[in-house]
Amino acid sequence: MNRGHPVGAADYVAVHAGAQPEAAAARDLTTGRRWTYREFDRAASQFATLLAARGVVAGERVATLAKNRAELVLLHLACARLGAIYVPLNWRLSAAELAGLVADAEPRLLLGDESLARAQLNGINLEEFSAEARALDPLRPASPDPEAPSLILYTSGTSGRPKGVLLSERNVWQTGLNFSQLARVTHTSVFLCDAPMFHVIGLVTNIRPVLMRGGSFVVSDGFVPARTLARLADPELKVTHYVCVPQMAAMLRADPCFEPERLRGMTGILTGGAPHAAEAIRAWCRDGIPIADGFGMSEAGTVSCMPLDVDLIAARPGSAGLIAAALNVQIRAADGRKCPVGTVGELFLRGASLTSGYWRQPEATREAFDVDGWFRTGDIAYLDDGGYLWPVDRQKDLFISGGENVYPAEIECALAGYAGIVECAVVGVRDEQWGEVGHLAIVPAANTTHDLDSILGWLDPLLARYKLPKYVSIVPALPRNGAGKVVKSVLKAMLTDSSRTAP
Repeated sequence: MNRGHPVGAADYVAVHAGAQPEAAAARDLTTGRRWTYREFDRAASQFATLLAARGVVAGERVATLAKNRAELVLLHLACARLGAIYVPLNWRLSAAELAGLVADAEPRLLLGDESLARAQLNGINLEEFSAEARALDPLRPASPDPEAPSLILYTSGTSGRPKGVLLSERNVWQTGLNFSQLARVTHTSVFLCDAPMFHVIGLVTNIRPVLMRGGSFVVSDGFVPARTLARLADPELKVTHYVCVPQMAAMLRADPCFEPERLRGMTGILTGGAPHAAEAIRAWCRDGIPIADGFGMSEAGTVSCMPLDVDLIAARPGSAGLIAAALNVQIRAADGRKCPVGTVGELFLRGASLTSGYWRQPEATREAFDVDGWFRTGDIAYLDDGGYLWPVDRQKDLFISGGENVYPAEIECALAGYAGIVECAVVGVRDEQWGEVGHLAIVPAANTTHDLDSILGWLDPLLARYKLPKYVSIVPALPRNGAGKVVKSVLKAMLTDSSRTAP
């Protein structure tokens, strides 16, 4: 399905291992380990040796369930060198959700940390695997097909069934090129990555651009505002780029340790994945720190990004920036016609960073592309006369809480077995801390009472915590259209003035 002018799918780590073998490539702040490009290239090949010894061949899946660590990047590179497919799993999910993903991916190997035990999954300890790999000779396999999938990123579907986004090495390196052009990534760039590495932001956006350019990345095991601020300002780390969701940026500013002058040496902070208030953006600009909103998705990688210039950012707060040069973009009306500049419509994409489809879901894949290979994003946006992208809304019902996509259908399906509810619906509502949270509306059965605590008790073992609704309201009926579908825009308006409970 991919169209356009793709970048070559070379193994850039191997290239830099030859061109600048002693340059810093990676550093893990949790374990204290560091790698030059020579060492990182060798480690990826040693991981490939051990994967092959464990029976992994081209096309097979290797799944992980672990908190951030540099070895997750090595595993992805090793899988790519074997032609295998890397599958990072979201450790925030419930045991039931994770069991479903493992059954769908059917991995040859499952590796992880203590998250495996919490999810009641059997797998190989990642630290032990890494130690075993370090004692092996590096494997130098023949170059695999760059168009073959090397990564599956699971994203929840509106029907409640997760979809595995298939990405090839050509796709992910093209995202590296797209982002590096827009975000001024060079061989001197240093990325701090504490975004979870089961997301496209953590595993691809934070890693592939800087490896492509010969810079380095620093891995953190998670976001802690004061600790992250200290690392961004650390003259020894020399962090130039930090990619996060707007809620994380807000937490950095709100922390008592925030001192803007200590961050002015950065190339920029880049945000995406959730709405970002214009005044919050202007505040960063007044402090002289470029904070650039962008737009991307698992299926397409980086699509757009604001220029890293405080004056340009302050002039268009809320814009997702300029489109990557290698991507073709169309804004279409409901009848399929291209919209003129300034007119809102659905965003369609075509280019070498685009997914080839969804793992074992041919119907979903067919629905995602039109006959000419354009990908339907489901996002509503417009382009202004300067070529800047402005996201407006999402066509689907999903909402984003703390950078995580939440699909109401998943929550509604989980409540199907809850006694005493005739019907229910979930909508996203604004929240100061998380951007959006879930508001559950229920139509109760006769002579029943409900409260949020009991509903959360039912949902907690079935769903990740970020999916749990924050509010619940009792309504006499759900608003429906002529086709019988719930009109969630009307429901959201109803809930604005209704009484609601929260824990």
